[in-house]
Amino acid sequence: MLTQHLAVLQVVVPLISAPLCALLPLAGSENKLGNKLAWLFATLVSLTTFIIALLIAKEVSDHGVISYQLGGWAPPWGIEYRIDHLSAYILLIVSAIACITMLAAQKSVEKEIAHEKISLFYSAFLLCLTGLLGVVVTGDAFNIFVFLEISSLSSYVLIALGNDRKALTASYQYLIMGTIGATFILIGIGLLYMLTGTLNIVDLQQRIPELLSSRTLHAAFAFFTVGISLKLALLPLHLWLPNAYAYAPSMITVFLSATATKVSLYILFRFFFGLFSNEITFEEFHLDKILIPLSILAILIASSVAVFQNNIKRMFAYSSVAQIGYMTLGIGLATKSGSIAGMLHLFNHAIIKGGLFLAMACIVFRTGSVQLSNFAGLGKRMPWTMAAILLLGLGLIGVPFTAGFISKWYLLIAALEQNNWLAATVIVGGSLLAVMYIWKIIEHAYFKIPISSASEGQVISEAPFTMLIPLWILVAANFYFGVNTSFSYGFANTAINTLFQ
Repeated sequence: MLTQHLAVLQVVVPLISAPLCALLPLAGSENKLGNKLAWLFATLVSLTTFIIALLIAKEVSDHGVISYQLGGWAPPWGIEYRIDHLSAYILLIVSAIACITMLAAQKSVEKEIAHEKISLFYSAFLLCLTGLLGVVVTGDAFNIFVFLEISSLSSYVLIALGNDRKALTASYQYLIMGTIGATFILIGIGLLYMLTGTLNIVDLQQRIPELLSSRTLHAAFAFFTVGISLKLALLPLHLWLPNAYAYAPSMITVFLSATATKVSLYILFRFFFGLFSNEITFEEFHLDKILIPLSILAILIASSVAVFQNNIKRMFAYSSVAQIGYMTLGIGLATKSGSIAGMLHLFNHAIIKGGLFLAMACIVFRTGSVQLSNFAGLGKRMPWTMAAILLLGLGLIGVPFTAGFISKWYLLIAALEQNNWLAATVIVGGSLLAVMYIWKIIEHAYFKIPISSASEGQVISEAPFTMLIPLWILVAANFYFGVNTSFSYGFANTAINTLFQ
């Protein structure tokens, strides 16, 4: 049956589709027709991956862990695709955001990307999606590195396609930092293979407790910590992220902001709770002594820097660094409730930040700028887009009945359970800083007089429905998951409880 092969189809479908997408313009009699075919094909592939992810989530919920043996070779000798509740949770996030991004992409991509490169853009997008899904699906440590590099290499290309020349610099900076991070992860994997002779994560988890006295194991853990922190953009290893988000094509910022760092956080969970156990991670290697201080600094420093940004994409990029701090703070508390809160914030932040950057894509489409000064009067000129920013901004702040409130509330409870008043204060303080930079946008949009553009013949109107509908799907999700947490919290709770066994 086809359902038996869902795990491999999740990777194979976008992988095979990527080169086909690049060839589609050859099927069109005109360049525009070929590019439209490429968009439609990429959208259908993204929708297919989301449907597969839904089927996988149902299968995991009903029957437990899915283990798929490639080529019929039993693990640990063969490569295994292994999907548990944690994997299924992340697969849903990545595939859903990919689907939303593609639904909104056509007009934005046509405006920001040269026509002869559009099909290649969609091809690189599908490759990036393949890499992110592959990282989550595989149960092999080395394959995590391979898929991580597939997603990273395609990300470098996608970022470089931005129409600002600074996109090339941002892409190069990301390439350097990303390569260093991937190299550290690869060295850690190599050290573990030298010690154990296996790359299967489940097999490694069984062998590692016998090797705690090995200095090589300590070195591997250190390499993993630095490498994952680089990929995760944990302060102070975050320098690649603001420029990458600010100068990438709008739709790539939407996709990467909601998925790339989330998959990196998944790797952190998979390595430090799956490959190593949570007891080894926190009691032997004391990862919490690193995560908590850096997370607190990330929340305070990145949120403060965001307040002073005039480029709104950079503002939201620094906000993302701060939100990553919330996620790692929950993990650093070294409790089930803290990790559940971190995982829940991962889910909710993907919705909120994906929506905010999609709103930025709408504004770029109509105004060609994301400078704060150009937001004056947009509340009247683009009412639906600005209303979406306002409502999603409430989620970012953590106002009740929004998704952001739920995860911050659970995070606050987890901190208070540990009597960590400093962490609790920082959680609240970070939300107050978020009020400041969200208010700057709202003030300009609704209370500033717009600069007249009539002399330039420029009439600013609302974004197209093809962009607004996906945007408002995310706005609705922000409030739905702020009221009904049966899936978002329930699935995260099951995933973390499984890891802590």
